Amino acid sequence: MKRVVKILLPLAGIWMILLASAVSAQGQGDAKDVFKGKLFPPNIILEHQDELKLSKEQFTAIRAAVVEVQANVAEHEWDLREAYQRAMADLDESPVDEKKVLENIDAVLLAENKVKKLQVAMLIRLRNLLTDEQMAYLQSVK
Repeated sequence: MKRVVKILLPLAGIWMILLASAVSAQGQGDAKDVFKGKLFPPNIILEHQDELKLSKEQFTAIRAAVVEVQANVAEHEWDLREAYQRAMADLDESPVDEKKVLENIDAVLLAENKVKKLQVAMLIRLRNLLTDEQMAYLQSVK
C-alpha cells in the first residue's frame, strides 16, 4: 500500500500538469485537444491576434480573464501543495494511516478539480468574446 501511494501521489500532480497542458495544447493535434477545437486557450488567441483582428475590448477582456484565473489558481495551488505535503508526511509513519492519507488525497484532488474548473470557465469566457469568424479561423489553424 505504501509503495502504491508513493507512486500515485506524484502521478496525481503530473496528471494535473498534463491535463492543463492538454487544455492549452490546441493546435498540437487532436490527441491533446480535449475540447475538440471548441475552446481556445489565450496563448493561441494572442498568437493570432493580428489575423483575428481582435478589438481593443476583446484584448482587454482576454487579459483580464487570464489575470483573474492566475490569481485564483495560485490560491488553490497552495492548498494542493499543503495537502500533498501532509500526505507525504503521513506516508513516513509506520504503519501508514490509510484513512488520513486518503483524506489528504481527497484534498489534493479537490484543489486540482477547482483549478481545472477555473481554467475551463476562463476558456468558455474567451470563446464568448470571439466572433463566429474568429472561432472559424482558430479552428482552421489548429
